[in-house]
Order: sequence, then structure tokens, then C-alpha cells
Amino acid sequence: MTTDPRYPIGKWQQVEFSEQEKEARLADILFLPRMLEYAVLNLNEDQLNTPYREGGWTLTQVIHHVADSHMNAFIRFKLGLTEDKPTIKPYIQNAWGETADVKNVPVNYSITLLHALHHRWYELLKTITDEQWQRTIFHPEQKTTMTLWTLLIIYSWHGKHHAAHVTNLREEMQW
Repeated sequence: MTTDPRYPIGKWQQVEFSEQEKEARLADILFLPRMLEYAVLNLNEDQLNTPYREGGWTLTQVIHHVADSHMNAFIRFKLGLTEDKPTIKPYIQNAWGETADVKNVPVNYSITLLHALHHRWYELLKTITDEQWQRTIFHPEQKTTMTLWTLLIIYSWHGKHHAAHVTNLREEMQW
């Protein structure tokens, strides 16, 4: 753990492919929706509208962001599996965090969406062969080529990273 509230579990780190790592990362994808559901359990609207840190997103924005981000991630995996080195479409996360759906839709909708999405995503990921993990996508904003293995590492970390934003604020506020 770190003391930087922006990165409560530290920044993501690349790890080498192994069966053990793959199984751990697949479990992260499968169980994230439950982790987020428990993280926000019994929080009221005022609590959900509290930023997880000064200048940060509210807990509501964090939950909706995870849904937005992971929908994009699922599509990035599908592109990477079905096209030859596709260029993915970046999006402006902060702008997405300010849209009307984020402001007006309860977080349980995004959590429900994450349950369905992550089940499909897990079913897709568990069938990827060792060779397919080396398929790549190009991220034009970052100007980098990434393997599907790297994407799995990033999104495995990403979900736990944002769940920790919620749980750390709960601890801090004693909710």
C-alpha cells in the first residue's frame, strides 16, 4: 500500500506471463463486481457523492468510471482478438465522469452492468491461448503498442485500484 490517495494500491506494474499470474488476474476480473458491490454497500447518497480525495471524483463517479472503462476494455480485447494490431479509440475520462448519466443514474446500475460485463469478459479471457496473449493493440494517445497480456494486467489492477478508493474513504470516514 502507498500513502498517495491517488494510488492506494500503488501504480500498476508489468508482470511476466505465467499460468499462476493468469489465473490470479482472471479471478480479479471475475470477482471485481462483487468487490465494488460490497465496497458501496449501505452507503447513502451523501456518502456516494463524497470525493475519495481532495480534488478527486466522487464515489459515484468512480463506480460509473469503472463501468465505462471496463466496457471499453472488453471492446479492446475483442478488437485485439479479431483484428490485426488494431488502433483503439481513446476517450476523455474526465469528460465522461461529468455526463448526465453519471450524475443522474444510481451506482447500482453500473454495478449490475459490471456483473454482466465481467462474466462475459471472464468467459472470453479464459479461452485465450498463450499465443493470443501476445496479440497487440495500438493506443494512439499513449503512442504505444500493448499486448493483450499487458491489458489484462492493467485492468486487473484498475478495478482493485478504484475499489480501494471506495474502501479507503469508508475507513477514513468510519462509514
